[in-house]
Amino acid sequence: MTKRMKALGLLAFFLVLASMPLLAQDANAAASARANLYKWSIIVAGAIITLAVAAGATNQAKAISSACEAISRNPGGAPHIRFLLLLGLILIETLVIYALLVTFIILMVKWGSYA
Repeated sequence: MTKRMKALGLLAFFLVLASMPLLAQDANAAASARANLYKWSIIVAGAIITLAVAAGATNQAKAISSACEAISRNPGGAPHIRFLLLLGLILIETLVIYALLVTFIILMVKWGSYA
């Protein structure tokens, strides 16, 4: 098994483990579909932001590492490399902010009011 598969398996395990208290409610206490949808929206929102932040941090680390290697090989191209690095980091961070926005939208929807 590769390191990536181990990490994904560990992430899935902890996601299921973190959702257990929400899913272990008494049937009488969580009888309404609205309460169940709200629970699932919390789980989905947490998963979205967790995956987005993990992917964004990994990609930012890879971009910075590659830019440092490129600048050390060609110091004359440092201004161009630095510009492209900053542009790429801004775009990566923008995607993480969009995921945060989607998470807020999922959490703020009034579930069951449109039925």
